[in-house]
Amino acid sequence: MSRGGEMVYIPDDSDFSSFRDQCESLEGWHCRYNKAGVTVWSQGQEESCSVQKIKTRISCKDVPAETLYDVLHDTRYRKKWDSNMIETYDIGRLTVNADVGYYSWKCPSPLKNRDFVTLRSWLPLGNDYMIINYSVKHPKYPPRKDFVRAVSLQTGYLIKANGDGACVLYYLTQVDPRGSLPKWVVNRVSQFVAPKAMRKIYKAGLKYPEWKRKHDPEYKPWVYPEQNTLPSVSLAELSVQHADSLENIDETGLSEDHLSTSDHEA
Repeated sequence: MSRGGEMVYIPDDSDFSSFRDQCESLEGWHCRYNKAGVTVWSQGQEESCSVQKIKTRISCKDVPAETLYDVLHDTRYRKKWDSNMIETYDIGRLTVNADVGYYSWKCPSPLKNRDFVTLRSWLPLGNDYMIINYSVKHPKYPPRKDFVRAVSLQTGYLIKANGDGACVLYYLTQVDPRGSLPKWVVNRVSQFVAPKAMRKIYKAGLKYPEWKRKHDPEYKPWVYPEQNTLPSVSLAELSVQHADSLENIDETGLSEDHLSTSDHEA
């Protein structure tokens, strides 16, 4: 995503096109899970699993593409359905379709919790909607002692309208968690965490219209940029977040036997 890795930039049409191609292509992807309408693929060497690409797909009946697009943008609503999230907020806007934001999430104990600062960009394109991000550094939001700062090399969603009032959602992510993780964690992501997350988003899409009617129904700054009241951020304030500049936590010795039950209940 970060073109040679040195300059922060706002993705253009070619980046979105490339992202869509990755979502829709099967070449080089290995199916890891296919059950009850959810498919998960991985790409990359098993041994370098910390930065594997993971791709998931779910068909969402009775959820229009534009509704799911709203769900994925609406940070207030996210607190209702994303039980792994600790905190999320927008830091500032770059353009009418790009901003900088913060997100932290609970990892299953005994792993340490992770957080990100990312540059996010979005593009509605006909019947397709895309949201993509990658990690950046912002001087006012350095790594925190209570989290491991992870790095999104490329993460995003592709939502494709699929018939009347239905859509297909792809989620593609390549993240360096800044930890030498045990193999069971990587297997668990593809076999349990990713499918569960996709089903949560689908259910959130079904419930969103009713929730939104009661919570500022006309407020959608991702659709109506004139509603955006975030402070402006300059690209000059940002730099690319390189993984090797962050502390690396060795968690390979952690056993699955000590896994907390919290994410079973989420």
